[in-house]
Amino acid sequence: MAISTSTAPTEADGFTPLVTERLCLRPFAPEDARPLQRQISEWDIVRNLAAVPYPYEREHAEAWIASTRAELRAGTAYHLAIAHPGQPSLIGGVGLRLGPDPRQGQLGYWIGRQHWRHGYATEAARRLAHWALANLDLDTLAANVAADNAASVAVLRRIGFRVTGQGTQDFASRGGKTEVIMLAANRHDIFGPAIAAEAGTTPIVLVAACGLIDADGRVLLARRPEGKKLAGLWEFPGGKVDPGETPEAALIRELQEELGIDVSAACLAPFAFASHGYGTFHLLMPLYLCRRWRGTPQGREGQTLAWVRPNRLHTYKMPPADEPLIPLLRDFL
Repeated sequence: MAISTSTAPTEADGFTPLVTERLCLRPFAPEDARPLQRQISEWDIVRNLAAVPYPYEREHAEAWIASTRAELRAGTAYHLAIAHPGQPSLIGGVGLRLGPDPRQGQLGYWIGRQHWRHGYATEAARRLAHWALANLDLDTLAANVAADNAASVAVLRRIGFRVTGQGTQDFASRGGKTEVIMLAANRHDIFGPAIAAEAGTTPIVLVAACGLIDADGRVLLARRPEGKKLAGLWEFPGGKVDPGETPEAALIRELQEELGIDVSAACLAPFAFASHGYGTFHLLMPLYLCRRWRGTPQGREGQTLAWVRPNRLHTYKMPPADEPLIPLLRDFL
């Protein structure tokens, strides 16, 4: 497969490349084997990669690239080449492996020696971490770093990871057990608090939500997209009530903006409410039910939509405030 030299990233193996201000994270291609082997075979690089043998030969690179493409198609791992947008030259690699814990991903990365001290590792790792928590069914990210690799620990801490302990891990390049520092991060660590608390106060945030119910009795959930707080979690459509606005008016506005549907106030039936403290703010959220609207719901803000049977709602990871509403809605429907 030829590597595109266009400034726009192209999709490969069903994966759309991730773009940052300076970088493009794309699937590895067969043409990457030679630069991959050349850069990783340097001892300063390979000594910090647990699964990479030393010496690292061309056939290792070719076999690994083929495996990454198969894993990408299967959705079991996301190993991406780091390059500049519109340029095929390989800068490094960043990856996320899933399992054995289905709710946790293992993050790793490397940067070619000639590209050190430009902040590329931080930029690439942050981009993949944000994408993973927003688009995969994960609660946490983890990483193990060789104890003598202080620079990598610093990279992870810059993007929100916390040191959780120490241990040992087999490093193929070093020929045995190596001391490692273990780090982890959740959504709060990566994305930060949803709302900053003002001096000595706990602000109350009023949000209106709607349970749209179709003719088959299914409920619509929307997944918060990358770039929003609590990205990756599923929720009822809706949004914040503006000053001077009623919850019904806010819902009518939000459902049009988010989903492109028209709802009248007469079709919104108050059902229940959630009251939850998030530490830095307190959320008050009335939930309305609606069975009639005009138009077909579409994710107009990049959110994924899912029509869910009431008895399956509990299988979708939701914000803490939404969770108590699930049994009430399930029993009602």
